[in-house]
Amino acid sequence: MANKTWLITGTSTGFGRSLATLLAQKTDLNLVATARHTDQLDYLDQYDHGQIQKLTLDVTDQAQIKDVVKAVKDRFGTIDVLVNNAGLGYFGTFEESDRDAVRYMFDVNVWGLVDMTRAVLPIMRQQRNGIIVNFSSIAGLFSFPTTSFYHGTKYAVEGLSESLAKEVGELGIKVMLIEPSGFRTDWAGRSSQKAMPAIDDYAEFKGSIEWNEQTAHHEDGDPDKAAEIIYDQVTNHADTLPLRLPLGKFATDMAIDKYTKTLADFKQLHDLSASADQPEK
Repeated sequence: MANKTWLITGTSTGFGRSLATLLAQKTDLNLVATARHTDQLDYLDQYDHGQIQKLTLDVTDQAQIKDVVKAVKDRFGTIDVLVNNAGLGYFGTFEESDRDAVRYMFDVNVWGLVDMTRAVLPIMRQQRNGIIVNFSSIAGLFSFPTTSFYHGTKYAVEGLSESLAKEVGELGIKVMLIEPSGFRTDWAGRSSQKAMPAIDDYAEFKGSIEWNEQTAHHEDGDPDKAAEIIYDQVTNHADTLPLRLPLGKFATDMAIDKYTKTLADFKQLHDLSASADQPEK
């Protein structure tokens, strides 16, 4: 049986680097590691015995996406697992956030993921097999102040992925959303921009933005453990792959709390909501 080929975006730091490091040490798979600057992928060289391909990729560049997918297909023949990991964060109140900055974040977090997936899907459809792993966040399920636009990107990833899973399931393709809470990555540091509150009415939120920056790299989550869980789910539990996989105690506790409360609210409003329909004939 031919080795499976994994293609991962954003492998210079964070979850992508942890996952790439783990996969690079496996003897039964091919790893395609991408980043905007491939000189940041030198950490993989010690593991390379011909099964690692390092490619330059900015997920906002559609031409580069096409070139990467072609290069992987030419070298390894298949793309069995796509991990859409590349992403950015942004801290700021809804009113004060910089429109150009958050628009670029949507280009990376949403449209980059969309374009990568659409480029790989024809290969997976032809194979009648494949797994797409999309990095969302607990922020795709539960919203906090000062991250409204980041939430917007992750709620979009959630909706796109859930619909996609229903469209391609009969074609042998599966989709899994990863929903981490705070992990020791660069997300709250280098990978996020910030707009500190300047309007007095939002001054109370300055402390929370500063706290997120100060606690970067001290979060509870361990990206290496997350990588092991993702690898295990894809490799050993593909038949029962969950659509949503919260990672970290905070993430799973918040997800359960959110859905429990939301279910209670919907039940309470059921009769009122149903009364909006035309009377049954």
